Amino acid sequence: MPTSLLKATISPWIACFVIAGAAWAQDGEKVFNTVCSACHREGSPTQAPLPDVLRRMPRTSILTALESGKMRAIGATLSAADRLAVSNYLGTEGAEAIQQSAFCSTPAQAMPNAPSWNAWGVDATNTRFQSAQAAGLSTENIPRLKLKWAFGFPGVTTAFGSPTVYGGRVFVGSADGTVYSLDAKSGCIRWTYKADEGVRTAITISNDGQTAFFGDLHANVHAVNIASGQAVWKSHLDDHQLAVITGTPKLEGGRLYVPISGGEEEVAAGNPTYKCCSLRGSMVALDAKDGKQLWKTYTIEERPKMIGKTAIGTEVWGPSGASPWSTPTVDLKRGLLYTGTGVNYADPPTKYSDSMLAFDMKSGRIVWARQFLPNDVYNFGCLTEKKENCPAKHGVNMDIGVSPILKSLGGDKRILVFGQKNGMVYGIDPDKDGKVIWQTRVSEGGLQGGLIWGSAADDKFAYYSISDWNPAKPESGGGVVAIDIATGKVAWKTPPPKPACLGTKGCSAGQPGAVAAIPGAVFATSLDGHLRAYDSSSGKIIWDFDTLRDFDTVDGVKAHGGSMNGTGPVVAGGMLFSNSGYSRNPVMPGNVFLAFSVDGN
Repeated sequence: MPTSLLKATISPWIACFVIAGAAWAQDGEKVFNTVCSACHREGSPTQAPLPDVLRRMPRTSILTALESGKMRAIGATLSAADRLAVSNYLGTEGAEAIQQSAFCSTPAQAMPNAPSWNAWGVDATNTRFQSAQAAGLSTENIPRLKLKWAFGFPGVTTAFGSPTVYGGRVFVGSADGTVYSLDAKSGCIRWTYKADEGVRTAITISNDGQTAFFGDLHANVHAVNIASGQAVWKSHLDDHQLAVITGTPKLEGGRLYVPISGGEEEVAAGNPTYKCCSLRGSMVALDAKDGKQLWKTYTIEERPKMIGKTAIGTEVWGPSGASPWSTPTVDLKRGLLYTGTGVNYADPPTKYSDSMLAFDMKSGRIVWARQFLPNDVYNFGCLTEKKENCPAKHGVNMDIGVSPILKSLGGDKRILVFGQKNGMVYGIDPDKDGKVIWQTRVSEGGLQGGLIWGSAADDKFAYYSISDWNPAKPESGGGVVAIDIATGKVAWKTPPPKPACLGTKGCSAGQPGAVAAIPGAVFATSLDGHLRAYDSSSGKIIWDFDTLRDFDTVDGVKAHGGSMNGTGPVVAGGMLFSNSGYSRNPVMPGNVFLAFSVDGN
C-alpha cells in the first residue's frame, strides 16, 4: 500500500499511548513502554503517531482500536486489563461535543441537478477532472479564493476522508467512522452516520440520488439513505481481522465494485510475535439494491498456509498481499475493471503483485494482468532491528496505489495511464493486454513515494503530485508534473516552494496526496500544510493557502490544519473543498475540513 497508510488509515494507530487515569497510570505506562513505545517514538521506522498526538485521542477510541479496530492484532497480545490500562494512561476523557447549533435549522432544499463531484474520480474513468460548468471556477477567479467555512472533526487527530459533493451537500467520512452530511454553502450538519471503523473512501451517490455508499476500515460497505442518514444495508466483505477498504466503491450498472486491501504488512508485521501474513487482496461485486455479494475474486488464487517459522519460533504464512488500494476504473467498451495492486507481504512472491489487473465486470474473472515489479515481497518487519518477520530476500515496497485513468488517443486507440511508488508513470494499451506504450520517470521514488494516491487528467495531460518524502530532509521531495498522455513526455514540472514550516516537527515539502483538475488549473496539497492551484498549461502557482493554523469552525470544535495527504481536494459549484491534517509520524496532525469560494461568498 501506499505506505502512506501508516497512513493515517490508522488514526487508530492509536493503539499505545498517553496521559491521565491516575488509577491506571503506572500499569498503563508500563504496558506502553514495554509493548508500544518501539513504534510510537521519535525516529520509529514505522512512523506510527507520536505520544503527543495520541494524547489528543479519547480513551474509548484507543480501547476500540485495540479491541476491534486497526490495532486489534497488537491488542490481542494484551490482556483486557492491560488494554484498558494503556487506553486510560494515554487517552483524554472523550471527544469534544458538537454544539447543537452546528446542525442545520432549515430543511434541505432539493437540488438534484446541482453541480457535483461524485465518488473518488468524478467519472467512470477516474480522471478527477471537473468541467468548467460544474467547477464554477476559472483561472481568472482562482486567485480570489478565500475561506468560506471550516468544520472540525471531533475526537480525532487526522482528516483523511475523501469528500463528495452532491445536491447542495458535502459528504465526508472521518477517522472515528462518523460520516457527515454537510450543507455545501454553510457547513451546517444535515445528519451524521456512525460506521464500524474509520471511513477514508469517498461517498458514492446512486444514480437516482437516493443512496450513499462507502467502505470502512473494517471491510464493511454501508448503504445509507441520502436524505435522512439512516442505514439501508451493510455488508461485511472479508473476515480477516486486518482487512480494510481504502479504495472507493465504484457504482456501475446497479453493481458496486469494491477493492479489499489490508494493513497486515505494517504494524502487525513489525511485531515479532505476529504470524505474518495471511491476508489476500480481492475485488468484490455487490448488488447495490441489497448489498448481496455477486462475486469475489482474490488477487492470489492459492490460500495461505504455514510455510515455516522465524528465528524466535513465530509461524510464517503465505502467500499474501497483492492488495488493490484504490478505486477501480471502468471500461464500459470492454466490460472490464482496471486496478493496480501492491506488494506481497510474505513469501512466496506471486504473479499479480505490483501489477495492473483487468477484471471481467460480470464474472470477476481476471482477463489480463501486467506485472511491473516481480518478486516485491515486503513488510514492516524489514524496518525493525532484528527483522524477525522480514522475508529472506525482501523487495522494495513499490505498490501501484494510484487509480489508473482511461483516455482516448483518437480513433480506436486508447491508453491507460497510472503512476507507481517507484516514481514511474506508465501508459499502457488496455486493448492489448496492458502492453506498455511508454514509461517516464518523474521522481526518485522510494518507500514513501514516488506517486502514491491519485492523479488527474484532461484531454492532453495527466497530472501528478510527487511524494519523495524523506523525514530526515524536510526540504526534499514534492512538486507537481504534467505528462503528455499520447507520448509520455514531461510537459512541465514545478518544484515545491521552500516549506514555511521548517523547524516544526513533521514539516515536509513532499506532496503524496491526490490532485484535482479543472479547465486551466490543477489543485494539489502538501505535507507542509499548503493547498495550491497551478496553471495547467505552464505549471505556475496561481494560488496558495497555508492551512497550518487554528480555525474557527461552524460546529464549534477546536480545529487545526496540518500535513495534507491522501484524498486530495475536490471542486464543484464554484467551491473548493479539502481536508487538512494527517496523524502519521512525523508529519503534522490536524482535524479540519475546509471550504473555499470566490471572495468567500
